[in-house]
Amino acid sequence: MEQMAIGKAINAGLRAAMERDPRVLLVGEDIGALGGVFRVTDGLQKDFGEDRVVDTPLAEAGIVGTAIGMALRGHRPVCEIQFNGFVYPAFNQITTQLAKLRARSRGRLSLPVVIRIPSGGGIGSVEHHSESPEVLFAHTAGLRVVAPSTPHDAYWMIQQSIASADPVLFLEPERRYWQKGDVDTDLGPGQVTPLHRARVVRPGTDATLVAYGPTAKLALDAAAVAAEDGTDLEVVDLRSLSPLDVDTVAESVRRTGRLVTVSEAPTFHGPMAEVAARIQESCFYSLEAPVKRVGGFHLPYPAARVEEHYLPTVDRVLDAVEQSLAA
Repeated sequence: MEQMAIGKAINAGLRAAMERDPRVLLVGEDIGALGGVFRVTDGLQKDFGEDRVVDTPLAEAGIVGTAIGMALRGHRPVCEIQFNGFVYPAFNQITTQLAKLRARSRGRLSLPVVIRIPSGGGIGSVEHHSESPEVLFAHTAGLRVVAPSTPHDAYWMIQQSIASADPVLFLEPERRYWQKGDVDTDLGPGQVTPLHRARVVRPGTDATLVAYGPTAKLALDAAAVAAEDGTDLEVVDLRSLSPLDVDTVAESVRRTGRLVTVSEAPTFHGPMAEVAARIQESCFYSLEAPVKRVGGFHLPYPAARVEEHYLPTVDRVLDAVEQSLAA
């Protein structure tokens, strides 16, 4: 067991995958000598060479298009999109090519491509550096979309994503890159949580909080504050948005009778709308109150000086919990 930050854990997971499989290579802007803008790939080009850690031009469509070709030739490329809002130039490649080729070829071809994307805000940056576009990709059949929230999950989930035969969007909580935690690097087969399994990270009895990625810690913080007032909140970390582990969430809601979802993505047509709809369908007779959603607003991401008014906070989460309990 070692202590790592999330960024360092992803680096270690990439290193482990590259040591294990020579087909794994990294492509992206400034990922080589610089080690990426968040230093997630620091040291990997020095150790594995420029043929396996490839600095690319500033062209996201080119990065993903090249990765598709590499995957067709037997490689397992891992692309880095430098910031979340930079993914849109590659949207066509991702949604019409990467996501569709397995179905188009009736399963004869697969594209084991991982696309790493810093996700969410909270870093005080400018436009197109703090967005949460995950719902656009979770909505696209043929893509897997995952979001680790702890160093331990970051270390193992990047390796599981690389091993997947399907393309995976790997959403990294950019405001949490420096959050430290325990990482057990010595787990054997069957000991690691499956890639698309949600996890109850705090048991409780009064209501369920569901979060993922950057808001999982926020949900835990809100549960800790609520406990001081005698409210016992269960926290579920989704870990995967597509496929979605509805069973784990439903099992929790059947125990607590209430659900509050938390994400940085806007609530309007957001990823948690699907969670709310699925729980309403499967847990209707267990719900004691309507599902409440806490998230960003249906607005372009604001300037850095006011982003904390846009992002979910502990107070906003606890206000939603209070409304649920009062219903």
